[in-house]
Amino acid sequence: MYVVDYASRIHSSKITEASFGSFNDLAGLPFWQHSWFIQSIDEDRQLTTMTTIRCAALLFDMDGVLIDSTPTVARVWRRFALEHGLDPQEVVSRAHGRPSIDTVRHYFPTADSEQLSRQVEQQEIEDLDGVVALPGSLELLRNLPASRWTVVTSATRALAQVRLKAAGLPAPRQIITADDVAHGKPHPEPYLKAANRLGYPASQCVVIEDVPAGIRAGKAAGSKVIAFTTTVSRSDLINAGADWILKNCTDISVIEEAAGLSLELQVPAGGE
Repeated sequence: MYVVDYASRIHSSKITEASFGSFNDLAGLPFWQHSWFIQSIDEDRQLTTMTTIRCAALLFDMDGVLIDSTPTVARVWRRFALEHGLDPQEVVSRAHGRPSIDTVRHYFPTADSEQLSRQVEQQEIEDLDGVVALPGSLELLRNLPASRWTVVTSATRALAQVRLKAAGLPAPRQIITADDVAHGKPHPEPYLKAANRLGYPASQCVVIEDVPAGIRAGKAAGSKVIAFTTTVSRSDLINAGADWILKNCTDISVIEEAAGLSLELQVPAGGE
């Protein structure tokens, strides 16, 4: 049982009570009948649902969830595509959220994929320009007990460690990387192994992802999935099966962490 209660809030910042009086006499109409007021309310009103969920642990993807590595990923894989006569846009899109060796094997199934993958990884390790923590990630991790969260990434251990360090984020003890699994996302193995290492059933964990491959991996593992709109469109997240769609870690607050996790999610309209 994940969702335990709901509360709705409407935010409207452009029109304040203090400003109403000066408009009451315009054209002899009260302010709420003027077209400028109606238009302002329509444009500024955002319905947000505050949803409380409970779970045993959080399983975070890394790139696009905790850190922004988009610039380096794009640079490295664009260079790879151009060097091998491939479509850069297609290659960059395919590479995000998947182990690099899977991307290499897709394009070169008969080549020395491990050698090519090592070359790509080394370029990613050396190119850390623009790797930063995403909003709210450090604050959220600081509020979680170490035994109730970990990172599950398609990057290798070496790459994950340098990116987390560059972004100023802690590396969890039980991190799961491409080096720890035989099958990468969208296979459920990464999330099943992460839950097992923490000592909880995957069905009691919540996965946090940003791309369809990761969402499908979490769902296949039996977990509920929070998806962030940091990388792909909302429709792509919905089609992949995300349970809640949020902006980033700033939309998650830890309410209680003594006996399991109790979290408050600030879900925008249409995000669940």
